[in-house]
Amino acid sequence: MDITRHHVGPRMSQAVEHNNVVYLAGQVADDPKADITGQTQQILAKIDKLLAECGSSKSKLLWAQLWVTDMRNFQAMNAVWDGWVDPDNPPVRAGLCSALAAPPYLVEIMVMAAK
Repeated sequence: MDITRHHVGPRMSQAVEHNNVVYLAGQVADDPKADITGQTQQILAKIDKLLAECGSSKSKLLWAQLWVTDMRNFQAMNAVWDGWVDPDNPPVRAGLCSALAAPPYLVEIMVMAAK
């Protein structure tokens, strides 16, 4: 059983590979001063980069969870997501409204993908 961890920190890894599945930690924006559109764009770019490092891509997404702190931002977040996700290979998905770990973050996204 091989497990490969990427960008290991004191509390978590940003990505873990196991049995040809890539698990990403919940991703937040690098610039939390951005609006919901900007934060979502930043997060999806980070997801693209992490998936590529692990030998995967958004066309191989299996599962996604998206959290927003305010449902009034859900439509704007979805607009960015819809422009990014592979329309021929959408994952199963849940969208939730929740407080996040730090107040400036408006959205967090977590995905799993096949290799």
